[in-house]
Amino acid sequence: MERFDLNILGCGSATPTLQHNPTSQVLNVREKLFMIDCGEGTQLQFRHSRLRFGRLNHIFISHLHGDHCFGLIGLISTLALLGRTGDITIHAHADLETILRPQLDYFCREIPCDVKIEPFDPQISELIYEDRSITVKTIPLIHRIPCAGFLFQEKPKEAHLITDKIKFYDIPIKELAKIKKGADFIREDGTIVPNERLTRPAEPSKSYAYCSDTAYNEKIIPIIEGVDLLYHEATFADAEAFRAKQTGHSTARQAGKIAKMAGVKKLMLGHFSARYTDNGILLQEAKELFDNTILANEGLCEKL
Repeated sequence: MERFDLNILGCGSATPTLQHNPTSQVLNVREKLFMIDCGEGTQLQFRHSRLRFGRLNHIFISHLHGDHCFGLIGLISTLALLGRTGDITIHAHADLETILRPQLDYFCREIPCDVKIEPFDPQISELIYEDRSITVKTIPLIHRIPCAGFLFQEKPKEAHLITDKIKFYDIPIKELAKIKKGADFIREDGTIVPNERLTRPAEPSKSYAYCSDTAYNEKIIPIIEGVDLLYHEATFADAEAFRAKQTGHSTARQAGKIAKMAGVKKLMLGHFSARYTDNGILLQEAKELFDNTILANEGLCEKL
């Protein structure tokens, strides 16, 4: 089973607490690490999680509030100290260039790698990254400043060859790649061996949606529909619904409603307000609408 693991480095909101760190998480896809947001202290949490700096090449920043990006300069400085030579690409609102570049020029003048900032438009859903394994699309969110979530989707996997059948029909090696992709095999006498006789279905592709920070927004449902795991902010309990709307945030109950309407497989709550010393009330409210809900917590590694 190939890895598709979500590591929580921080799941608190803007006000620092002893309970939670500012927002950051790392998605491990087949040993490639993708960081989502980078709040203050992220590099220390990265160490605590025993993740490997050398496997991190792409960072996705949802929006330019400090609790989601203040950790960037520290992280990049550490990568420079470690002798990092491979490029680092940061996907973010275009304004990050004017914010981060002067810091890099001052603190990281001799960094041996290139830090690239790839801008995206938070107001539209678009493909912003692709490799052989996954695609990453933006999810427009509603917040006080331009903000986007991210949808990570594994590409469809190839079917598994049934070794005994391949040998039985004496199929040449050059035909195997086509059969993995769904082709039938045509024998020398013209008879057709159906693909389903030669292969077993591949494991289902995994998907993960990150939605923070955002007010309640049903427009995201078609984008995140059916994902294996939805991380949705739950800054407030339902008693603070008015405050949530004022500040561009969601309640736990609203997160549960979104998960139910989108038909996701599992919901993870995060971005907890500092006012809650016990996040159990948030879990309870979300589970009233969507039972398969868990709380994010530093050090949690959720295997999809």
